[in-house]
Amino acid sequence: MTGKNRTGVLKKTAGAVLTAVLGFSLLSGCSSGTKEETAAGESGSSNSERVTLKVEVFDRGNSPSPYTITNNWLTQYVQKEFGDPNNIDVEFVPVQRSEETTKLNVLMASASDVPDIVFVYDSSVFYRYAQQGGLADVGELLDQYGSNLKTYLGDETLKFGQLEGKQFSIPGKRAITGRYASYIRQDWLDKLGLPVPSTTDELYNTLKAFKEQDPGSLGGNNIPMGMALAPAQYETLIYSFIQPVKGDLTYSQRYEMPLHEGFKDAMQFLNKLYNEGLISKDFSLDEEKEQLVKDIQSGNVGFWSEDVDRIFYADGTLDNLYKNVEGSKVVPVDAYSNPNEGDKHIKSRYGSNGMYMMIPKSSKRAAEAVKYLDWMASDDNLITMYSGVEGENYEMKDDIPVLKADATQEMIDRIYNAGDMAIISNGKAIGDEETNEKAWIAGFPENNQEMLRQSIDLANTDTVGPIIFGKPIEAEAKYGTALNDKLKVVIVQSAMAKPDQFDAVYEREMNDFMNIGGTELKKELEQALQELGQ
Repeated sequence: MTGKNRTGVLKKTAGAVLTAVLGFSLLSGCSSGTKEETAAGESGSSNSERVTLKVEVFDRGNSPSPYTITNNWLTQYVQKEFGDPNNIDVEFVPVQRSEETTKLNVLMASASDVPDIVFVYDSSVFYRYAQQGGLADVGELLDQYGSNLKTYLGDETLKFGQLEGKQFSIPGKRAITGRYASYIRQDWLDKLGLPVPSTTDELYNTLKAFKEQDPGSLGGNNIPMGMALAPAQYETLIYSFIQPVKGDLTYSQRYEMPLHEGFKDAMQFLNKLYNEGLISKDFSLDEEKEQLVKDIQSGNVGFWSEDVDRIFYADGTLDNLYKNVEGSKVVPVDAYSNPNEGDKHIKSRYGSNGMYMMIPKSSKRAAEAVKYLDWMASDDNLITMYSGVEGENYEMKDDIPVLKADATQEMIDRIYNAGDMAIISNGKAIGDEETNEKAWIAGFPENNQEMLRQSIDLANTDTVGPIIFGKPIEAEAKYGTALNDKLKVVIVQSAMAKPDQFDAVYEREMNDFMNIGGTELKKELEQALQELGQ
């Protein structure tokens, strides 16, 4: 496939959270740029002056020798293909992924040290920076220098970065919007002569059969349903009970799930599962889901939910289960059903946006920043950043870059940090969603690709997505951290309450949730929802 044709594929479709007490002083450094500085940033560099463009990059501590996070094959590619032709030195500023927001707050408070391109996943953090005057409005710069970027992202994605009609962020484009899938041990079903469950009631009866008849002959190690205090596990269950607030849309933040009708029903069902010994007994201690993965790989779990791709990596959860337990077989299953939604298998989906890329108002290199992102959306650059060199790292098959079977480790190491460098794309967003899914699947072991395809299909079924208000929800920034922590308490206490005490425990914990900010959040969300309908 020629570079021109691949360009056509692209063009066709194109740790703390900020609180209200941070105040304007946090961003005073960012908004202190003089008129002369702003003019310099918008005008761009002259041909005779070599300038430096600073770009944030996540450092995950996983750089293979001889590379570092700031000097590797991809940083060299960027410099050679974008920097040198434009008389720009591209300098990457590392930020540990686990300290994303904390470090960004520090950088944003300093006009001299903040990179020209920064980013964050939390929309409330983006809104706060924009409100406090710390971000450049890049609308005109996009019109002037970002035609490829605008075509690639599309209007729907760009809306995520707008506040009161101004473009204060350039959102990345998410390749895959499906989030979670569920799985069941087919060999356990076969041993008991049971069909694959397709409703919540059928799932409950299947879990009871797993416990009572112990098809894996595991005794005390038998776990009918694997559970952890992690989003992929509890969100999957909760979303099958809650009802959308507008069309097929729900509130966007995780800690806003308790504000949806049906949340108590979800907690009641979780309480039933826990008290009948059908889920992992110590799930409340497993926030990183390390124990859950061990239990699945050991063959102790009959049913579980997970991020749609997580079990399929080479030498990952699925491969290890099959190695450890002879005759084991797993199949994707869409078991949770919502009777209030016509027995649909409701589950959450991602918005079309990835991270929020921002240019601080104090930046003198705003034009260069937009040019860099536009370059990334041009020609074959995004494919190269994700897949390496055609003929060495990958081959094109049906317009999809596929990793060569004989690619050496050296070739693979070239693109070890592709996801953190190709920031306009969250995942391999090289075409429409079907194309992106094919490209994503092609990166997994061949023996797991068909099941991953089935998982994605289920993850895309009957989804509800995040609502876009186009303005900040003040209570999210003010109370989000506390409410997110409290959500976990509500889940754990509701699950572990004795059945005859469930109502009292649930009401007690939810009263606390509402008292620490939930009431104010609910009021503001409902007001924003009403305004959106006008």
